Amino acid sequence: MAGQITNFVGILGWPLEKTLSPALHNVAFRRLGFDWIYLSFPVPPEMLGEAVAGLRVLGAIGANVTIPHKESVIEHLDQISGDAAAIGAVNTIQRVGDRLIGHNTDVDGFAEFIAGDAGISVSGCSAVVLGAGGAARAVVKALDDLGAAEITIVARRSEQGSALTELVGRARAKVIDWDKGAEMAAAASVVVNATPLGGADENPLAEVEWRPGQAVIDLVYSPPSTPLVDAARRAGADAWGGLGMLIRQAAASFQIWTGQDPPLETMSAAAVHAIGPSGSTRPPAMPKKD
Repeated sequence: MAGQITNFVGILGWPLEKTLSPALHNVAFRRLGFDWIYLSFPVPPEMLGEAVAGLRVLGAIGANVTIPHKESVIEHLDQISGDAAAIGAVNTIQRVGDRLIGHNTDVDGFAEFIAGDAGISVSGCSAVVLGAGGAARAVVKALDDLGAAEITIVARRSEQGSALTELVGRARAKVIDWDKGAEMAAAASVVVNATPLGGADENPLAEVEWRPGQAVIDLVYSPPSTPLVDAARRAGADAWGGLGMLIRQAAASFQIWTGQDPPLETMSAAAVHAIGPSGSTRPPAMPKKD
């Protein structure tokens, strides 16, 4: 029967209070005629193993993985591939038969956004990355792949930041304390906030005096323009929020699950609508039955 749900995908995270993923994927499924549904699964860390086992038992097509599970989910999978193995973080699970395979689409998603959509040339530049979690690992790997000459990782925990330097091949990488981040960001060509700071009106680099010629990317996507992005733009720097990367990595996940090219314009429009003019994420619309 047309419109009957035939399979499901979901996102595993905690506490998962805000996510645009259902809005992005459900509209894409409808656009290409898939009778699938994308659901949100708030999973506390101690229940992650059971949740992943549930995906396998129930026959899910796959899942996305977000904070705080991107690294810890690996032990519950049968295989990890590509960038997921390189950076030790998974954001996409694909079911192939009875096997669950972990992928990471954040690396390509960030690279495609920064080099393609934003038109930023990273080659030979100095870059500063705030954070040392799963998102930061993807950003560092992408910046290295794009030829950054130097990558400075600003981390609250130096040991976690040091682990990221192992990802860097061509680029020279170093880790600095959090309280020195503003000084390094002011001098860098490219600055990326890969922390959640900004979603609650914070600016992790409030003291920086930005300048024209700098590129600033805040991976926070709600609100669409964070205090960091606003401040950088007012000073003449080029600045972007995280919505572009979100759409790019979601599109790559969609392709893994469906084998088809994702409807990027449809997904982008759905994301803008879901965030709304106030910058607060609206509840995702459920697929309509025919």
